[in-house]
Amino acid sequence: MFAGAMVAIVTPFKDGVVDETALRELVEFQIAGGTDAIIPCGTTGESATLSHNEHQQVVDIVIDAVAGRVPVIAGTGSNNTAEAIRLTQYAKDTGADGVLLITPYYNKPSQEGLYQHFKAVAESVDIPIILYNVPSRTSVDMLPQTVARLAQLPNIVAIKEATGSMQRASEIVALCDPDFSLLSGDDFTFFPQMCVGGRGVISVTANIAPTLIAGIYDAFAAGQWTEAAAGHQRLQKLCSAMFLETNPVPVKTSLALMGKLKEEIRLPLALMETETRKQLQQVLKEYELI
Repeated sequence: MFAGAMVAIVTPFKDGVVDETALRELVEFQIAGGTDAIIPCGTTGESATLSHNEHQQVVDIVIDAVAGRVPVIAGTGSNNTAEAIRLTQYAKDTGADGVLLITPYYNKPSQEGLYQHFKAVAESVDIPIILYNVPSRTSVDMLPQTVARLAQLPNIVAIKEATGSMQRASEIVALCDPDFSLLSGDDFTFFPQMCVGGRGVISVTANIAPTLIAGIYDAFAAGQWTEAAAGHQRLQKLCSAMFLETNPVPVKTSLALMGKLKEEIRLPLALMETETRKQLQQVLKEYELI
């Protein structure tokens, strides 16, 4: 159901509150750059530090700004199942095309606990669901066998897989039905994962270079594998720069340097260190982004 070059869009702040003007402008930048879907309130969108009202506000703004031009997939995950259901129901009611649900962080549930968590959300809200597995951030790893069980539920349609393992990606493709979509959660593995059956990416780097990310997917989808591979190689240094510090610090710093938002990060994240900032600036200059 969902495929292509998708962006995990940042949440711009100004003087401590959501900057609606900047967010709407970022949406336009993404659509003009060929992005296939926009995901607000993911981890790149600093969902962990958004209040419930702000979370709903960001989803509302993005849906309104997109105006049906591309799908909007709202981040609605939580380590509290009841809260995940509430956020997911809100996303459906406000017009989202789907939701992205991260594995419950901190609780460290078993594989059965993960299955029951996602099953409860899927059975409570009739909306397409993308699972999100990122053990480096959550301390819990959802195994392919659990993904395959969940993929049998009719509205669980995809997974954003961010282990970086091609073996893991291959196992998920082998175990799940052909209509279940594997999406990369790491810009580094976007192209390789498509080579083993993936159908796209939910990207951090697309925030600053949507055309480059979309170009890789479009070339691959057109059977232009040499061009797609060249785009992948060209992107590596920029992708690395987006993780010089904890995401989304580098990408928001980049957008600020590009003049697209105010350089404002919510605690406990802090502004970029001087030395890594210099490294980032040099890379952005090499890619002619600043």
